[in-house]
Amino acid sequence: MNKIALALIMALSVPAGGALAQPASPINVTLTSYSFTPNSLDLKAGSAYQLHLVNIDSKDHSFSAPAFFAASAVAPDDQAKIKNGTVEVAGGQTIDITVTPGTAQTYAFTCTHMMHSMLGMHGTIAVQ
Repeated sequence: MNKIALALIMALSVPAGGALAQPASPINVTLTSYSFTPNSLDLKAGSAYQLHLVNIDSKDHSFSAPAFFAASAVAPDDQAKIKNGTVEVAGGQTIDITVTPGTAQTYAFTCTHMMHSMLGMHGTIAVQ
């Protein structure tokens, strides 16, 4: 292969902006009666994360963070999993959401099921 062809192939394989795309950092969040583990997340604006939501309970739960999801870029394949800022996670189910936070601030997340938040299912996402 000549040098010009090799240079063209290399140039086309680098995304716009010249940076190679970084894989999303995994973050495991366990949902159970009546808590999230962990109940606080520290994220960096502009970095991609894969929220791995694992409901180890037999009861249904949700991960509701409307302000966080509104201020973040959600991977196109995952957008349909979020309804009005909430991800429903059935008992025994696992759901992955790839998200890139955009605005630095602290966001709340809760379980929207009746009384679950009051019983301890709430937390914060701090975006730096």
